[in-house]
Amino acid sequence: MGKSKVLVVGGTGYIGRRIVKASLAEGHETYVLQRPEIGLDIDKLQILLSFKKQGAHLIEGSFNDHKSLVDAVKLVEVVICTMSGVHFRSHNILLQLKLVEAIREAGNVKRFLPSEFGMDPARMGHALEPGRVTFDEKMVVRKAIEEANIPSTYVIANCFAGYFVGNLSQLGRLTPPKDKVYLYGDGNVKVAFTDEEDVATYTIKAIDDPTMLNKTLYIRPPHNILTQSELIQKWETLSGNKLDKISISADDFLASMKGFDLAGQVGVGHFYHIFYEGCLTNFEIGEGSEEASKLYPQVEYTRMDDYMKIYV
Repeated sequence: MGKSKVLVVGGTGYIGRRIVKASLAEGHETYVLQRPEIGLDIDKLQILLSFKKQGAHLIEGSFNDHKSLVDAVKLVEVVICTMSGVHFRSHNILLQLKLVEAIREAGNVKRFLPSEFGMDPARMGHALEPGRVTFDEKMVVRKAIEEANIPSTYVIANCFAGYFVGNLSQLGRLTPPKDKVYLYGDGNVKVAFTDEEDVATYTIKAIDDPTMLNKTLYIRPPHNILTQSELIQKWETLSGNKLDKISISADDFLASMKGFDLAGQVGVGHFYHIFYEGCLTNFEIGEGSEEASKLYPQVEYTRMDDYMKIYV
């Protein structure tokens, strides 16, 4: 069996562009959907053209043109969707239903990976408003995939290091604080952090792996399961800078939601589930699921100690 041809939808995005790169690196014939909706967004166009230089094929298609989606899907065996599901960028999860319909009609796709790459929505039925919409909509997409009998893999990537590690998991910033750091509760809840390049590598490993057919892939490398306190300690050791720690109780943290706009309120809710409840690590990976670093031990994943060095 040769390597599957891959179509990436959302290839100019934060995770999408890494998946395109990983697909090319693994030797897959790689197609990237070029949507006319990008208009005058020169940055996205230049990313697409850079893919073309690296050997990817650009294929035009629009969510407003069903036939164009079907035609694009017919070119490949695997479709990976990485459309944004976060409110501070763009929230487009349900647009995937049009892609699901195109895949169903095309009838040739042997694996579809929808836009997941965060927390496991199947475990978030209790999530707080307004942030629960992310999980509810992902479950709507899953239901459509399963009703259409489309072979799939769901990738649960947990906390991207770019958003959760460099900033020591502080809301509203991306770089390390200089003087003080806010601790969620006692800061001792275990959290799974992942390097974005590793997420892409593991994702591409899974697409032709029969083990992962109709299963969930959790990216939860053991060395990157850390508490917030451990993360801060690693940074203090690396930087030589001791920070003042200010603990925020769960009640105070949730009360702070009132001062935020919608995107901020969604963020507060998600942070609560991650850092107070421990929703990423408070369960065993069981039947119908695999852990990526165990399944693909040949991948040398980035440890957060190394990831943080760039910020020193």
